[in-house]
This record gives sequence, C-alpha cells and structure tokens, in this order.
Amino acid sequence: MLTLLLLRHAKSSWDDPALADYDRPLAKRGQKAAPRMGAEIEALGLRPDLILCSSALRTRETLDLVLESWSGAAPPVDYDEAIYMASPTELIAELRKLAAASPMPHRVMMVGHNPGLEELAGLLSGAGDPSARELMAQKFPTCALAVVTFEGDDWAAVGPGKGTLTHFITPARLA
Repeated sequence: MLTLLLLRHAKSSWDDPALADYDRPLAKRGQKAAPRMGAEIEALGLRPDLILCSSALRTRETLDLVLESWSGAAPPVDYDEAIYMASPTELIAELRKLAAASPMPHRVMMVGHNPGLEELAGLLSGAGDPSARELMAQKFPTCALAVVTFEGDDWAAVGPGKGTLTHFITPARLA
C-alpha cells in the first residue's frame, strides 16, 4: 500500500507587497500552526519515507517547523521548483516519477500550494470517510493535511479516483 500526505503550506505573510509570491515568508499564525500539524503527523504514525517540497520560501519554512516537531532523524527531502504552483496533472507526474526510485518510498509527503494541492487531493480521492471528503471539498485551508492511500505498490499507477481519503486535518481542529 502507498500513502500520500498532502500538506498545504502554513499561512503566509502579505506584509511586504514588494516581495515576489515565491519569496513570501510565513505569518505568525503559520509559524504556530506548522509545528502543531507536525506533532499530529507524528502522533498518527504518518512520518513519510520521503518529502517532496516546493522550493518557495513559505513551503520550506512550513516544512522546517514540521520537521522540528518530530523526534529522530528527518526523512530525505527533495526541494522541487516543479511543485511550486503546479497543476494536479503536473503533481501526479511528479509522484509517478517515484516508481523508478530505489528504494521506492511507500509513504510520501508533498508540501505545496493551492489551488493545485487541493484539486489533487479531490481528484485522487475516489473513496474515503464521507465527512472528511465533505470537509475537504468545502475548503483546504493553509496548513491542512490530506492523507490518501492507494492499493498496490506502484506510484506509476496513481491517478484520478484511485485513492482513499483516510484523514483530513485542519489547524483549527488541532487547536
């Protein structure tokens, strides 16, 4: 079985309008939410084998705070500009590349952006807890986490409707 954790970056700051979108840092609210989400990931036993993270500043800062909340060594991290503002189709292509990885990771976390991440979670989730699916369909807020599982062991087979949403967690539900 494969497990995909889709983590939207934490709340970012708009305080400096001169900054490019790519360079926006986290807001104070985001700095508080990311470690709480990291602790929840650890408490649920969902630490990934590999992390794919957008190279934008706010995703890197989110991930740093998540990793600080975990005990032990961090998993390998691939900072990838291709994830920045990617479409669901582009994100699926990134996941399918994992089929050639050696050793192949079975649990992967992707840290990215909306609208692509939210659309990807909805697109992949063909089944799962109805209340979690409804909550996710209403809104995928900053620092929210969707966990989608897939039968089999082949990332190349990941596609629309083939996953099961097992968790949808928002920072507000952790407060």
